[in-house]
Amino acid sequence: MANYLKFDVYDLQLASVMRDSDLRRLLLATRNRSILVIEDIDCAVDLPNRVEQPVDGKNRGESQGPLTLSGLLNFIDGLWSSCGDERIIIFTTNHKDRLDPALLRPGRMDMHIYMGHCSFQGFKTLASNYLGLNDATMPHRLYPEIERLIDGEVITPAQVAEELMKSEDADVALEGLVNVLEKMRLKSEESNPVMMKKKESRLEMEEMSIRRDTEGSPRKNSKRIKKLVLFWT
Repeated sequence: MANYLKFDVYDLQLASVMRDSDLRRLLLATRNRSILVIEDIDCAVDLPNRVEQPVDGKNRGESQGPLTLSGLLNFIDGLWSSCGDERIIIFTTNHKDRLDPALLRPGRMDMHIYMGHCSFQGFKTLASNYLGLNDATMPHRLYPEIERLIDGEVITPAQVAEELMKSEDADVALEGLVNVLEKMRLKSEESNPVMMKKKESRLEMEEMSIRRDTEGSPRKNSKRIKKLVLFWT
């Protein structure tokens, strides 16, 4: 995003922010045309919600800790956020359900983007970025196999990128990715009873088909049985 928009990038660590005033100071110090990234917002700092009552013997500021939810909300879309132009604030989380509803209400975070498992289209983008492969002119010979293996919730974009970075040779990198996809798909199918049942039914149908085709020919039957045993192995 930063390369495409020609924006600066700021990585904001909320754990290092002591007070709401520090957060405001950091925001005012950033330039226009910038992206502010706050990673793992669900565990970066323990934000008390607005219904918590002060602890006996402590004032309101002490009970809410170094950073308050109100201060963070003002940082996102309150008066503080209007100081400057062309800013994008990005939050990341692995547990959206743990965030305070005030952070997620409509109009506060303009877009909610789920970064799920890698699709074949996503893989082609990564292959273009890391290996310089152009799908439009001449797709790689392994693309059909990768498209078959990557279908469904099999592998994440980060795992794909990790495999593609292992070699600058496209053939070597993609062959390694195919091996990883085969292992991950097999593991996924073994942990899914429905997929295992479908696979067993498909194998039984293939075995019955082979038996029907080989009846009446001893020599042909012998070859078919060898192939069947190798297949099961």
